Amino acid sequence: MDLRESFSPVFDDEDDVLQPGLVSQANGSAYIETEKTKLACAVYGPRQSKTTTYSERGRLNVEVKFAPFSCCKKEIPTSQDRAVATAVHQSIVSSICLELFPKSTIDVFIVVIENDGIEGCIASGSIAASTALADAGIEMLGLVASCSAGVRGDEIRLDPVEKEAAAADGTVILACMPALSSITNVYQSGRVSVQSALKCMELCHDRCVDVHAVMAQSLLSSRTSVA
Repeated sequence: MDLRESFSPVFDDEDDVLQPGLVSQANGSAYIETEKTKLACAVYGPRQSKTTTYSERGRLNVEVKFAPFSCCKKEIPTSQDRAVATAVHQSIVSSICLELFPKSTIDVFIVVIENDGIEGCIASGSIAASTALADAGIEMLGLVASCSAGVRGDEIRLDPVEKEAAAADGTVILACMPALSSITNVYQSGRVSVQSALKCMELCHDRCVDVHAVMAQSLLSSRTSVA
């Protein structure tokens, strides 16, 4: 089967934004804006865990909230909050050196200001969370970049908006650490053939390499401006 690609570039538009360090009260933070997806992420910690049981590894908490005005729907189900939080947690947890923070907790809070589909929220949320963790100076194996893809017939659309994802046969979201050539999470929904899934993963990984460079540059620029 001949799979055609349709690209919607991330961070290639002058209106796209990735800015670390905007929340001064947090240990680390990041704001991301891509097309119709806008969200802010704040990281607090590592701080001593409130639980009495001793743990040799730190704990990562991810909480996602959708602003009431973030989409056209009158009410966003809480299950969507949890679904995005779980996917982001799975994407970034393996990149953090939690063994260096015994009996400690790292809290990641994400507020979705505007969204155009859960796929974009998961991918952008993972990018913002990883950038905010790095901004907080937390020990990590590498930055996590993420990208989504929608499959409809012979066409693959990267970073599909909500209407494109709804019309797709299935979607794939890939999160990885490009610097280590390591995949941290793959989230797939709908009907996607093995060949299509592998092609989506390949295209998403290539896009993640580009996104990783933007993440690294934004962190470097943020440190330089502070200095």
